[in-house]
Amino acid sequence: MDRHDANELAKRASAGDARAFEQLIAAHYDDIHAFAWRWCGNTADADDIAQTVCIKLAAAIKGFRGDAAFKTWAYRITYNAAIDHLRAGQRMRPLEPSNIVRLIDGPGKVTPETALQDAQLWDQVRGLPPKQCDAVLLVYAQDLSHAAAAVIMGCSEKTVSWHLHAARKALKSLLSAVE
Repeated sequence: MDRHDANELAKRASAGDARAFEQLIAAHYDDIHAFAWRWCGNTADADDIAQTVCIKLAAAIKGFRGDAAFKTWAYRITYNAAIDHLRAGQRMRPLEPSNIVRLIDGPGKVTPETALQDAQLWDQVRGLPPKQCDAVLLVYAQDLSHAAAAVIMGCSEKTVSWHLHAARKALKSLLSAVE
């Protein structure tokens, strides 16, 4: 679903069209779940977060004004729900120095081995300081622009860039410690 279609459905849903809201959730649920999984690292918590997000979206859709893309707006709600869930359960994993090359060097061919490395990489990212982790997950995992990540994080684009720089530096340091 492209941005225009999603925003049009969101406007209809904000006016009370339940079918439009159902279509929005159906079109974006997998993205919301994947976004939540990258924050928490396990399916059960991602399920809980995604369910919470759907409930929050249903309650908040009347306030959708269209200032940002629906996807960015939904990600902001998902981001807050994931952070709240993690704080409530203190489920952040400790940082372990392994398999961080792919974030630094970029993606390659996906194999079962690289898929495992990806999962381990996201574990490493989740162990970064919170704002660095958030910036990496938004920009690299969700493929958002620095501007969209800034809207979600409630900061400037320069701040997002700084957090990404600090995260890369920390991950490169861990990589050199592993080698």
